[in-house]
Amino acid sequence: MQELVEVGKLGDIALGGMKLVKAGDVQVVVCNCDGNYYAVSRRCGHMNSPLEMGALDGTILTCAMHHAQFDVTTGEALNRPIPEYFGGTLPDELVNRLIHTEMLMRHISVCDIRTFPVKLRQDTIEGEVE
Repeated sequence: MQELVEVGKLGDIALGGMKLVKAGDVQVVVCNCDGNYYAVSRRCGHMNSPLEMGALDGTILTCAMHHAQFDVTTGEALNRPIPEYFGGTLPDELVNRLIHTEMLMRHISVCDIRTFPVKLRQDTIEGEVE
């Protein structure tokens, strides 16, 4: 068993909120899912985007970059990336680049993300993150 390190206090993270925590060389995102706390690796399993910039809905963490989704309880990747809607008329060159990028993104897999055990001790959130 790894040593537990403090990753926050109970009042630090609002319900449905997230917090980036650095513990040594490890960076994790601690998520408050209706009072249950989960810690996951900071980087998206698709293209390495910082997950704390995304959105948390229940236990589903959505990456802000390409909308890949992960279950914070297991780290499981739940979908492939979803391209952002660009609306309006785009120049032909930009449209060609977007189509090419979309074709490439379909061949980039989405890997599960790492999870870290979290325990509550009085008002402290501790995780096995080292």
